[in-house]
Amino acid sequence: MKKITLKKSSLTLITSDENRFRIRYRDELNEAQYEAAAHLEGPVLVVAGAGTGKTRTLTYRVARLIEQGLHPESVLLLTFTRKAAREMLRRASLLLDERTERVSGGTFHSFANMILRRHAGELGYTSSFTILDQGDSEDVINVLRTRMGLATKNKRFPRKQTLQRMYSSSVNTLTPLELVIAKDFTQFAEQVDEIEALAQAYVAYKRQNNVMDYDDLLVNLVTLLEKHEEIRRKQSDRYRFIMVDEYQDTNRLQARIIRRLAATHDNVMVVGDDSQSIYSFRGANFRNIMDFPKDFEGARVITLEENYRSTQPILDFTNEIIRLAAEKYSKTLFTRKESGMPPALIAMEGENTQSRFIAQQILELREEGVPLKEIAVLFRAGYHSFDLEIELARANIPYVKFGGMKLMETAHIKDMLAYLRIVENPKDIVSWTRVLMLCDGVGPVTAERVTDEIVRGMNILHKSADERLRQIARGEEIPVLLDVLREIAVHGMAPGDKVERLLRYYTPILKARYDDHPKRMKDLEMFRTIAERYSQLSIMLTDMALEPPNESVEDLLPEGHEDEFVTLSTIHSAKGLEWNSVFVMYLVDGRFPVSAAAEDLESMEEERRLFYVACTRARQRLYLTYPTNIYDRATGTILSKPSRFLDGIPEQLIEGFVVEADL
Repeated sequence: MKKITLKKSSLTLITSDENRFRIRYRDELNEAQYEAAAHLEGPVLVVAGAGTGKTRTLTYRVARLIEQGLHPESVLLLTFTRKAAREMLRRASLLLDERTERVSGGTFHSFANMILRRHAGELGYTSSFTILDQGDSEDVINVLRTRMGLATKNKRFPRKQTLQRMYSSSVNTLTPLELVIAKDFTQFAEQVDEIEALAQAYVAYKRQNNVMDYDDLLVNLVTLLEKHEEIRRKQSDRYRFIMVDEYQDTNRLQARIIRRLAATHDNVMVVGDDSQSIYSFRGANFRNIMDFPKDFEGARVITLEENYRSTQPILDFTNEIIRLAAEKYSKTLFTRKESGMPPALIAMEGENTQSRFIAQQILELREEGVPLKEIAVLFRAGYHSFDLEIELARANIPYVKFGGMKLMETAHIKDMLAYLRIVENPKDIVSWTRVLMLCDGVGPVTAERVTDEIVRGMNILHKSADERLRQIARGEEIPVLLDVLREIAVHGMAPGDKVERLLRYYTPILKARYDDHPKRMKDLEMFRTIAERYSQLSIMLTDMALEPPNESVEDLLPEGHEDEFVTLSTIHSAKGLEWNSVFVMYLVDGRFPVSAAAEDLESMEEERRLFYVACTRARQRLYLTYPTNIYDRATGTILSKPSRFLDGIPEQLIEGFVVEADL
């Protein structure tokens, strides 16, 4: 019998006649935004200055692509948080209709997870692989470090956290481990061979136990797309239009993923701001956004310059900051909010005077009608706010400082996740070690004997394992644990019910181990509520690893919680946010920029961009403060020179003040 092959039909696109579209794009977007939203085929870089409507532009482009006749499933929107992707697609659905809900949107890591689940076999994994979060990765490294005898050497060997940072940096920057150590961990240069041997053991362990860490999701997706042409072509054909948000924050692996996904076309739109590239410590590569026109030949560059956030005096100042950058895309932000106060530069004698001034000014702003929630104090490093926190407390000014222990990093939540991961992947040795050590009378030796049996192939969740376990460990603790795990391993039991059963088992352990168990119990109740949202345990565990809930209940509802509070934040944590009034502290060389940045131009340029990000958070008022004399205990020097980022700023762009008398 003869076969007939149907050829792929080309898309029939609606013409660009604006009258054919439901949305009046020209009326609702400015000229540059419209140019980006209306762009159809070919590569394009949208350089979106701070506050210029980047999200709005992406949202309208999603709607426009669908109105032009594209299948929503052929559009891929990659962001750095699932929340950002959901919000853009929600806005697009309000603009257009429910078709936008069929657009593929998510983070690089969630997208990688989805593709790898389908093709895990091509890489030697099964589709049920589990994902290690950072803490789990560190625990695995520590187990291997001990087994290899590296933890008992006379010479100090890196701790598990340091080793994990080394390996992650090497992977995300595509830099040989030896060079990473030579650049950032010079104190361990003599132990390179042992550190590399441990890295190899770590890679082997993950494959043997069907687990991937966070970085593996990107590494393995790149491997899949580069070594399997048919899969690469299939994915490229499926996603005909790709959009990437915050492209300045991508690392080299993510840039390679985009290049491979566009293998059969170059329909890629990346949106970002080179002047806000501040995450090199996470592996972000400034060169990705700067070199995009080289990576995608013929790329169009569209610049968004109309700012909808700040007043013109603030923009004049921030434009000048970034004008002095060594390398950049030229842009001059402007706004229709022409009036406003120029940024204030306030010098004062000492650190405590700085803190008292900020506290006093916050009270004055509140008296003028600025809500506390519209005021933020930003700083280069977390410890810079310690003195200020004392002064705010004395002045009875409520505040929230961004940072602290995250929910998924707490010991009691990690215990619960370990139980659940075992049910999903009985070969998860790290999780087994953790839960076994929670049993009374079980120490490291017994736990290792049990896990050794698992490595040899014993299915510990099967009743046939009981006799062997009785030979290894005495007492009833392990049998009780196994009964609970076998009970919740039943197929069809909802994740919320599994957590409920685990809580009955775990609560006595919690009370015996932690004096503050009532607080921790609130976290566990929150965790149970989260679990009840899921129908499948595998999806829940994947989400917990890829994008976990951030805050502990105690962090969300601190004692004495008030509806209004001042925000204290590092600049890195403040990116993407905005306030009416912003204070930027410690503008002294050595603090901002930090002393270490003086070692190379790239680091100093990133410090400049960090200053730019801080200043562009302000809508109406910007206060820049610095004490004229600081004793730096780390270096034993007096820091007294105002930040070099203030050098060359025309006097008319900033208003200077000196605080002389005690406040």
